[in-house]
Parts: sequence; structure tokens; C-alpha cells
Amino acid sequence: MAVNLKGRSFLTLMDFTPLEVRYLLDLSRDLKAKKRMGVFNYLLKGKNIVLLFEKTSTRTRCAFEVGALEEGAHVTFLDSASSQVGKKESIEDSAKVLGRFYDGIEYRGYKQEVVEALAKHSGVPVWNGLTDTDHPTQILADFLTIEEHVAKPLHKVKLVFCGDIRNNMSYALMYGAAKTGMHMVALGPKELAPDPAVLAAARKAAEETGATIEVTDDVDAAVKGADVLYTDVWASMGEEDQIPQRVKLLTPFKVTMEMIQKTGNADVKFLHCLPAFHDFETKLAKEQKALGHDIREVTDEVFRSRHSVVFDEAENRMHTIKAVMVATIG
Repeated sequence: MAVNLKGRSFLTLMDFTPLEVRYLLDLSRDLKAKKRMGVFNYLLKGKNIVLLFEKTSTRTRCAFEVGALEEGAHVTFLDSASSQVGKKESIEDSAKVLGRFYDGIEYRGYKQEVVEALAKHSGVPVWNGLTDTDHPTQILADFLTIEEHVAKPLHKVKLVFCGDIRNNMSYALMYGAAKTGMHMVALGPKELAPDPAVLAAARKAAEETGATIEVTDDVDAAVKGADVLYTDVWASMGEEDQIPQRVKLLTPFKVTMEMIQKTGNADVKFLHCLPAFHDFETKLAKEQKALGHDIREVTDEVFRSRHSVVFDEAENRMHTIKAVMVATIG
């Protein structure tokens, strides 16, 4: 069956069938291989793309810019200080204007409702670079990385997300697991339990693929037999005031070499969407350490170990984001 995503927005993996997700991963792999060979088909030649950023970024911005430019597109970057989007001009009006100028719109910010409104009113494909409740481009990169480093098909993989299991990465991984048949375990404290509606939606989607979505605070049971351990920062952007409470709640779920060993899998892989607090070389980690708070969600030993494939994962942001752009506007 042929897959045609031209004209589609990419707001959440829940909008895509398992076959369509598979298509995007295969296209990502193909585009990555061609880049390695120095082959560019300029599949976005003549296209114009705008990037709307309410939240700062390294990987997402660079992935969109480099990916677009390598395929021949022109990119405009707008942050909160350089546009009127959502301030002097409504999201609806802004979407209608930008849709007249651009072939595709990327949004990275807070509310999922904003990226949905952009898609509704712009008339062009809109791509979700991150919201408070989802991060679909990251999941494509994660799953491409898993396929490169774990000698199993995705539907045979067990992935354990450790930490704040009601953040956007946990939810996005649930959606991705549901669409690919993966066994995904959300491992974290009961106080930070996932939204029941999110969990129900993921489990309903999982019925089609045979995926398993678990939620637990039992570390030993959760990580046993894991192929992948995944974590994220304990306090997202704008939540720094909650750090003391988060450290207390989440320290038992820090990814350590002891946790790695508890998997019983000598080849278990470690993933992280980055940036990561794994040492005390960042300004925030130093400041919090001085206040008595160790905010590291993963130890430096694990982060720098042979288990860690986080920089392959970071690179794959570009290849998978390029695939999304090529598939929807190329």
C-alpha cells in the first residue's frame, strides 16, 4: 500500500497509522544514507519554511535549519522577540498570514492548542517541534536510533522511561510505542502519575499493534529485561521553582550503573533527548548543587559509557525532521 503524506501536518504520532510511522522511519534512514554518500536530491527546492520558537532549542532548530537547507529550502527563524505571533496578533491571524508566505510552519512552544490552531488556519503543513504534552519529532529520532543499535524489531523492544512520567517525553514515547507495537514502561513516582486520558488514548491505540504500555514505581521489575533506558530532565523549562521537590521525588529513579546492571542486559542502551544534567558543568547544575540539590537525572558514568547512544540520537533529529519535511511538502 502506497503512503502519501503530502499536505499533512505533523502534530502528534497519534494522527498517523503504524504504516505511516514506518514510512517516515524508512525515509529517514534513506535520507541519512544519502547524506553520508554526499547525495542530495534537493527535494525541498523552491520551498520556504518558517520556524516559530517560543521555547529555546539547540537540536530542534539546527535540525530543521540544516535539514531544510540541505534539501534546497529557505528558512526564516522567528522567536518571541522577533514577531507579533500571539502578542499583538492572534494565532489565527498569524497562521493565515504565514500560510500565504510559507510552504511549511514549525512551532516549538508550550500549548498543544497553539500548534493545532496553526495547522487549522494556515492552510499549509505544520510541524510540532515540541509542546508541553508532546514531542513527536524526537520520537522518530529515538526509534531510528533504537533500530540502529538494538538487534530487534521495534515491536520486540522493551523501553523504560525513568523519572517524570507525566512530562511530554513520557507521553510522546507512549504514543510512539503504541504505534509501533513496542513494550513501553513509564517508571516513576505515583505523585507524578500520567494523565489518565493520555494513558487511555495510548492503550487504545496499542490495541491495533499489540503494544504494551505500563506504569509503575517498582524499579527492579520495570528495568528487568529492558533493551533501552530513557530519561529526561526532572524540571522542564519554566519549572525551575519545583526543583527541590522533584529531586526528592525522582532521585530513586535516576539512571545509574546499578540500574543498568539490574536490566540483566549487557547490551542495554541509554537514550536521552538532551540537554542532560549528567555532571556539574552547567550553570544550573552548579547553582542547584550549591543549594544542596543534585539535579542529575543520569550519572556521568552512564552518560559517557558504551551503553549511551545519545549523540547518535541527537544527530538523528536532523535526518528524521528532514524526512517529515520532505514527506509533507517535498
